[in-house]
Amino acid sequence: MSGTSPIGVLVCGAGAFGRNHLRVYRALESEAHSVHLAAIVEPDPVRAAAAAGDWAVPVFASIADCLAARDRLQFQAASVCTPTSTHFEVAQQLLSAGLDVLIEKPIATSVDQATRLLDLAAHSDRILQTGHLERFNPAVTATEPLINSPMFFEAHRLSVFSPRSLDVDVVLDLMVHDLDIVLSLVRSPVRSLHAVGLPILSRKVDIANVRIEFESGCVANFTASRVSTERVRKLRFFQPHQYVSIDYARQDLLVIDVSGAPSLSATPLADRVGGSSPHPLAGLSGLHIEKPPVQPGEPLRLEIESFLDCVRTRSAPRVSGEDGRAALALALDINQAIAEHAQRAGLNRFFPA
Repeated sequence: MSGTSPIGVLVCGAGAFGRNHLRVYRALESEAHSVHLAAIVEPDPVRAAAAAGDWAVPVFASIADCLAARDRLQFQAASVCTPTSTHFEVAQQLLSAGLDVLIEKPIATSVDQATRLLDLAAHSDRILQTGHLERFNPAVTATEPLINSPMFFEAHRLSVFSPRSLDVDVVLDLMVHDLDIVLSLVRSPVRSLHAVGLPILSRKVDIANVRIEFESGCVANFTASRVSTERVRKLRFFQPHQYVSIDYARQDLLVIDVSGAPSLSATPLADRVGGSSPHPLAGLSGLHIEKPPVQPGEPLRLEIESFLDCVRTRSAPRVSGEDGRAALALALDINQAIAEHAQRAGLNRFFPA
């Protein structure tokens, strides 16, 4: 495949996540990017009919049927947007057929499945990227150059209840985003973790709180809920002489520097923190409060653009299959700790039989 040949893409799953992938691929195609939406796999007949009408591409009921038409449709890469319980089966078929794969998080339902996908991708020399899209959030990207021995994280990810993604618990559904981000920033093995969680409106854990200590000494607290009355997506952390706050939803970054270093920009403080009133800490001596510039962008589009670039250049993904496996392994350890805590605390009566 030459660098200028359009990449034919297959999207597996036309549910909520799949529709977003379809939207982005079609937008890139319409903007003359070197990509072509070639086909969709959707076993549900109602969603399949809707997808065929919306996107005007062939829709197949199975991976096998779609792969049988590959020579005619000319696709080389795929997005896996099916339920988590099917990720392994679907991705295995695609990698075995020689396709590069972007697989939505979590990468699989077990570490063994994730490892088998990694081995298959390596054996067939295929790109395997995990869809942890918050890594492509512009606020996170702007934070990465600031990292200097972070010692404490506080992550909150709260959502109102939705019937989607109920095949997994809140740890694999929501918290896994922040687990991946923190793992990528700390780069240290986990030393210990404590966790508690409960099912509220579903048959799986809907709200969870976790405290993790890393070998580096860094401590991270995570709270995730899919039964909240508000939507919150925030990560805060402290490192020597500095406090950093990320608002994922607003793509906003705030840095409070207590090192006495010069300001990061000459922008007036009130403008840098957003608003006409001074920041409450602005009058304290030795504090430099900044809002570093963040270039807005849709994380999913940035993720897909990065995936397509890896397909073209055969370069390693920014969020690799190994990263996906690491986040999954930690999430599963958290689920085990939640189960053990429920047993100790006598909370099993709250869990559906």
